[in-house]
Amino acid sequence: MDTPIAPDSGDEEHAVIAHFRLGGDGFGDVDQRERIFEAEEVMEAATARAGVGEIDGNEFGGGEAVVYAYGPDADALFKVLEPTLRSLPFRPAHVRLRRGDNETRVDL
Repeated sequence: MDTPIAPDSGDEEHAVIAHFRLGGDGFGDVDQRERIFEAEEVMEAATARAGVGEIDGNEFGGGEAVVYAYGPDADALFKVLEPTLRSLPFRPAHVRLRRGDNETRVDL
């Protein structure tokens, strides 16, 4: 017997996941991590002011920094985060905009 699938409630959470290449293969240097932390603080304040979601932390490793943000509308969230994300100097960099099962990549 097939398991029924619940209809889409329309209230699924969207995500903006930013990936930045850091120097080396590890966790980046102290200055690089500090720049990411400072950018997170700026983005936390911006998302709170705009009421579009929240910054949910980061991961460092493998020469990469990843910053996670969630909210009800990935496009609105990215619009608020984009200036700060683009201001970070680490390249290559990209953002994944997740809208339920749909995902879009945006190169920074």
